[in-house]
Amino acid sequence: MYIEPFGVEQWMNEWETKCALNLAETCVESLTIEELLQISGKNDTDLSDLLSMKMTYGDIEGSPRLRQAIAHTYAQQTPANIITTHGTIGANMLVHKALVSQGDRVVAVVPTYQQHYSIPASIGADVQAVQLREEDGWLPNLDLLRAAVTPGTKLIALNNPNNPTGALIDRDMLLQIVEIARAADAWILCDEVYRGTDQSGDGITASIADLYEKGISTASMSKAYSLAGLRLGWVAGPEALIHEIAIHRDYDTISVGMLDDHFATIALENRHAVLERSHAITRENIAIVERWIAKEPRMSWVKPQSGTTALLKYDLPMTSRAFCVALLEDCGVMLTPGSALNMEGYVRLGFANNTNVLREGLEKLSNFLARQ
Repeated sequence: MYIEPFGVEQWMNEWETKCALNLAETCVESLTIEELLQISGKNDTDLSDLLSMKMTYGDIEGSPRLRQAIAHTYAQQTPANIITTHGTIGANMLVHKALVSQGDRVVAVVPTYQQHYSIPASIGADVQAVQLREEDGWLPNLDLLRAAVTPGTKLIALNNPNNPTGALIDRDMLLQIVEIARAADAWILCDEVYRGTDQSGDGITASIADLYEKGISTASMSKAYSLAGLRLGWVAGPEALIHEIAIHRDYDTISVGMLDDHFATIALENRHAVLERSHAITRENIAIVERWIAKEPRMSWVKPQSGTTALLKYDLPMTSRAFCVALLEDCGVMLTPGSALNMEGYVRLGFANNTNVLREGLEKLSNFLARQ
């Protein structure tokens, strides 16, 4: 089976360990286990509970306690609507494999995480892209979406909050998208890995799994929860779909690690405290970027409403890859080239890392721009 090389992941693999200041990171600054325990009101002695844990496969679909904690992040889901996966990347793969067959129409709203068009294309699906546009604030044009979602469309793939733009589809627009999907009897897969990072209010985006009878949410502990090292994600959706996913999951996952399950449960049972930390970081840091953008004549953006990334438009006579490589070689600052996202002329900035790293990286980026 042929599949397109994964542009963003190849870029990360090439440069992530070679940069001095990583402004391509997409997770809220990662937690240590010690910090997680402190946030959760625990301490080092709680680690002793793990000493008697036998390293079996554990609960195959995820422990009941974990699936209950995940269900509580939604308005209408129960543990029976949840299955754990190897990160959101595993969740997305399993949904596409369980639902999409050769010849099915899949409508992908792009730019997005490359899984949502390259996986169905590799299966032989008829993949139709609906392009987000800067003039629309990087939100879907519903007329274009309606035209692409013909009767019998199998799946609409969204990413909300959006990576790389940080655009946020609000509840009202999501309900309009639901009506488009319902008219075609299509599923909606919404990759919600950045859910919980909205720039206002409690930070929680409405979930498609709570809004539509054929809505599927995928998410994980990586971005908003700062625990990418757990490699733990999930699918939330109708029970019949969860059963179909479980059939495919038996072939490539079996179960998530018991230690991953344990620490993810602690984090989710204390999710309000974990997300409060994330909001403090993302909201302070985006204000830093906004002030920086205002002083940089060669950079422009649509300010993100959520997420941890921003798509920056640059005014320089070079490709995005050439720009990013030159920046790395000149001062060690890492961004992601738009070419890795099929968005030439832009670069992606990850702004949710350590605030001092962000400040220093932006200063060096300013010096680099001044010399061009």
